[in-house]
Amino acid sequence: MRMRLLAVLAFAATLLSGCGYNQIQINDESVTAAWSEVLNQYKRRADLIPNLVSVVQGYASHEKEVLTRVTEARANVAGMKATPELINDPAAFAKFQKAQGDLGGALSRLLVVAENYPQLKADANFRDLQAQVEGTENRITVARNRYIKSVQEYNVSVRTFPNNLTAMVMGWQTKANFTVEDEKAISAPPAIKFDAPAATPAAAPTPAPAAIPAPAK
Repeated sequence: MRMRLLAVLAFAATLLSGCGYNQIQINDESVTAAWSEVLNQYKRRADLIPNLVSVVQGYASHEKEVLTRVTEARANVAGMKATPELINDPAAFAKFQKAQGDLGGALSRLLVVAENYPQLKADANFRDLQAQVEGTENRITVARNRYIKSVQEYNVSVRTFPNNLTAMVMGWQTKANFTVEDEKAISAPPAIKFDAPAATPAAAPTPAPAAIPAPAK
């Protein structure tokens, strides 16, 4: 009886392995881990913003519009539920990424504005926070790239034969991924325009004095 049970279990394991069940599970865990790291870096960026806004406000309090946009963008992100299930809902995923993109854009504008204040740039706290923000943005890029690769492997595993049969029976769908538009928006550097002063028109040349005719003899 024991041998028969072992044989049945071995046969079932062979079937599961052959239909891609195990590989799909491995890929799913990889996606979950990669997404958790993306969320971790997004949170790190959000945690830096209040202190950054506070320091900038001390030197550039009249830049109210820029400061308000950053604060509102952060509040919008904080109000969204970033759960592991988010990647299984394309609409919610797109909404979440738009909010993160808006926050990144507002933060970039804030740092551009800071360039106009030499005293702010010389502040040790600001320099430290700026370095942390830049480092976090790099970590976000790395985490996103890992997530993109993990999702690609998972989506391929649930769409190719014979794994797709298992995925169909189990109800597993492809997971949401970053779009090309997302990548372009995030990788594009902030546009900085310095308006050149209007050129002063050149003065008209002074006309030469008219020749005086010689007196008649």
